Amino acid sequence: MPQKLTIDIVSDVVCPWCAIGYKGLEQAIDALGDRAEVTIAWHPFELAPYLSEDGQLLTDYVRERYGAPPEQSMRNRQRIVDAGAALGLDFRYSPESRIYNTFKAHQLLHWADGQGRQTALKLALFKAYFTEQKNVADEAVLLDAVESAGLDRAEATAVLADGRHAGVVRGEENYWAEQNITGVPAFIINGKYMIPGAQDAETFGRVLEKVLEKEAA
Repeated sequence: MPQKLTIDIVSDVVCPWCAIGYKGLEQAIDALGDRAEVTIAWHPFELAPYLSEDGQLLTDYVRERYGAPPEQSMRNRQRIVDAGAALGLDFRYSPESRIYNTFKAHQLLHWADGQGRQTALKLALFKAYFTEQKNVADEAVLLDAVESAGLDRAEATAVLADGRHAGVVRGEENYWAEQNITGVPAFIINGKYMIPGAQDAETFGRVLEKVLEKEAA
């Protein structure tokens, strides 16, 4: 009998280490084979909730938030590009790269969870933002991602129009803040074991093995 594992991932659509961390986790899950039955749920975190729909130049954001000068910013981006490439992720930064408000994206992700297509939409949004360098605050971009994830565009349009999931998303953001999640990604296994940050497949694998042992005992 495969053991059940539930993995909650607190993350943002515009967080590169969230995409990198997920790829590492995915490899670790694959390595478990049929010993575990894994359910993944994505939860909202906003890196820049104060931004307008036009967003902000990434270099300005990084300088304001982390005090990183342009050269350091470029080195950091190269590190992200290399780490992503090793996992099959295509990060295409340019001097014009921007960071955007992701509140609408999180509302659609919450809706997609009820449709059983949440991870598919998350990956489509990562691709739109990191590879295609699109504005993930823009409704047309979001709806294209919805379609590419196999979800209904018209229903997604209605979800954004009436904001039916806005309150739940805000509530979730507050909940995770109360759990002292101040940075993402954060991976919570079976509601008990927390892995902070983007780890490699080996590290995820070791933790998952330990959890399976503990849960079996």
